[in-house]
Amino acid sequence: MSSSTTATASRCPVAHAGPSAPNGCPVSARAAEFDPFQDAYMEDPAEFVRWAREQEPVFYAPKLGYWVVTRYQTIKDIFRDPITFSPSIVLERISPTSDEALQVLKQYGYAMNRTLVNEDEPVHMARRRVLMAPFTPEHLAEHEPMVRELVRKAVDRFVNDGRADLVDQLLWEVPFTVALHFLGVDAEDREKMRRFSIAHTVNAFGRPSPEEQVSVAHTVGQFWQFAGEVLEKMRRTPDGPGWMRYSIRQQKLYPDVITDSYLHSMMMAIIVAAHETTAFASANAIKLLLQHPTAWRDLCEDPTLISPAVEECLRYSGSVASWRRRATRDVVLDGVPIPAESKLLLVVASANHDGDHFVDPDLFDIRRENSAEHLTFGFGAHQCLGKNIGRMEMQIMIEELSRRLPHMRLAPQRFEYVHNVSFRGPQHLWVEWDPAHNPERRDPSVLGRRHPVRIGAPVARDMVRPLVVRAVEPVAEGIVRLRLALPDGRSLPRWSPGAHIDIECGETGLSRQYSLCGDAARADEWVVAVQRDAASRGGSAWIHEHVRPGSVLRVRGPRNHFRLDESAARLLFIAGGIGITPIMAMADRAKALGIVYEIHYSVRSRAAAAFEQELRAAHGERLHLYVSQEGRRNDLSHLLAVPDERTRIYACGPERMLGELERLAARWPEQALHVEHFSGGARRLDPSQERPFEVELRNSGLRLQVPADKTLLEVLRASNVDVQSDCEEGLCGSCEVGVLEGEVDHRDSVLGRAERETHQRMMACCSRARCTRLVLDL
Repeated sequence: MSSSTTATASRCPVAHAGPSAPNGCPVSARAAEFDPFQDAYMEDPAEFVRWAREQEPVFYAPKLGYWVVTRYQTIKDIFRDPITFSPSIVLERISPTSDEALQVLKQYGYAMNRTLVNEDEPVHMARRRVLMAPFTPEHLAEHEPMVRELVRKAVDRFVNDGRADLVDQLLWEVPFTVALHFLGVDAEDREKMRRFSIAHTVNAFGRPSPEEQVSVAHTVGQFWQFAGEVLEKMRRTPDGPGWMRYSIRQQKLYPDVITDSYLHSMMMAIIVAAHETTAFASANAIKLLLQHPTAWRDLCEDPTLISPAVEECLRYSGSVASWRRRATRDVVLDGVPIPAESKLLLVVASANHDGDHFVDPDLFDIRRENSAEHLTFGFGAHQCLGKNIGRMEMQIMIEELSRRLPHMRLAPQRFEYVHNVSFRGPQHLWVEWDPAHNPERRDPSVLGRRHPVRIGAPVARDMVRPLVVRAVEPVAEGIVRLRLALPDGRSLPRWSPGAHIDIECGETGLSRQYSLCGDAARADEWVVAVQRDAASRGGSAWIHEHVRPGSVLRVRGPRNHFRLDESAARLLFIAGGIGITPIMAMADRAKALGIVYEIHYSVRSRAAAAFEQELRAAHGERLHLYVSQEGRRNDLSHLLAVPDERTRIYACGPERMLGELERLAARWPEQALHVEHFSGGARRLDPSQERPFEVELRNSGLRLQVPADKTLLEVLRASNVDVQSDCEEGLCGSCEVGVLEGEVDHRDSVLGRAERETHQRMMACCSRARCTRLVLDL
């Protein structure tokens, strides 16, 4: 395994005195004191380990006996490799069980074995394949009416009270009932089951005292016996509903895969897993939304934001603080040597706040474009099977509350948690409101409104941000500059050079992408320039005809698939016409970094030269302007005559210019040329002209068939695999997936020639296979 960062002695954060780690390295003072069994960690684990994420990303915690890992890419790489990093210790007790507690467990015949979360390969994937069908979106949709009815009845019981503990009255009850329904278990004693769940969490993930261990052991033993009784009852009616009966039926077909011991262990583990994480996640989400009243207001006014909001809540304050793994061989993580058999605590809550992956990670942004890349559900072969039923429940509960109690607020309270290393959520969540202002009292039709549930990760087109137009400024013939800001003047999310936004064109059904071209350091506004295109399908024409100062536009993004390589020794910027817009921000950044650069800007006429004076003032002789009407054209063949491995070329403009650059750059180093297109080239899917192909998902262990009449994106989503999308025309880059083996039939307008020729990336919405099989990094 390669390390994600490199440790150097000159930056060693460790005082070379005191305790040592198992690899012989000294333990820093903060690492020596690390103890997650306290409120500060449960309240905000990402903040609790910020020091490590920024200074000491992998450290040994002697109080735990674990190596703690805090950065996104490192944790994701660990999840990718379940052979080197075994999940076998996921349910292992943090502290040794006392002899007395062991005797208690023995009295109950406790024999907890492997489950889906702590099995090694190849057994794990064999079982997962056999048991996953009920978790696909198609099957989960059947549960939606039941979930809605449960949520409605729960809210009915307290909507006129003016005060409620949402955990006790909604957020535990609904996921628990849904879990039992999904599993096919009769809800016989709810309070007993809740006590069982807490005991299981404390037993597996907590650090009870010797006295508490005995009490917990009795409850866990009772839970084990209860699970066995339920299982035996189900065996008598194997054709009944629920996932556990489905597992019993599958056992008859695959007796070597689904064993009796496995079913008993899964029965106990799944009763907890199927509801506890959803209950905690929902409590964290509603607490977070009410702590950010602007986000809550936006969501109440626009329910399409509920699915993106759920995903951002899972990233920002998820119910899973960490997962555990065991290193099966010597490895190096972030420059730190880790001996074989070491135990690892992967703080996914910290990874979800890693600024190297999430821009402005401490900003709570319910329109964040890559929030679904959080690691709360894990990643790869062991990613949570039930993630989408949890998402469904969270969406429905938040929708019901936002529709019926938009005026709800957090009551003054002190949040309490069950101390453990893995699962986090407040035990109570008190809210209050004035029942006289309940919308349904004024308008009973509120009760009948429903917003469609998104089963799976959110789609980018739902992440809409209303922005007011501050100014519309002509900058050249047929080109206007739009200055956009939030209506309340708050700061906008940060962006990087090369980023674009999508603007919806009123009621036309069209949306168009425009590169951000203002000052990336300014948070009060975003700036784009729009050229009226004579060949426009209506987008640019609509903006020129309808947008005025004070207009409110629906905007998505920012998103960046045209990133600047800031390590380059020299940068060559080539723009044609309106293609100058992304180049402007890149040139400003190159200047700020002190990188050698040139701008080569071609226009039809002097009147069409947008931003000429601003560019001249900022970049002086580095700007080379070519005006074709004045007889001066950019000789691209001369410009690219001598390949230079130190130079990176960034180009945006007409397709003819980009095509010529790709031809000329064929002699240059593979990664030299980067281009940005503004028109999609993906053709519509014609089943009569297509071939089916197979995809293997390396990290998930799945093999899927992509028929001639389906896109790869459609097949992935139907199989419970999260992939983002927006335009679905091969233009925006949202649905990019990694390719490990096979040749891709590229049909997008995102990747450049060199990127296509590596066959390492593809757009799932439009591209297909040239061969019969692709292996994907999913």
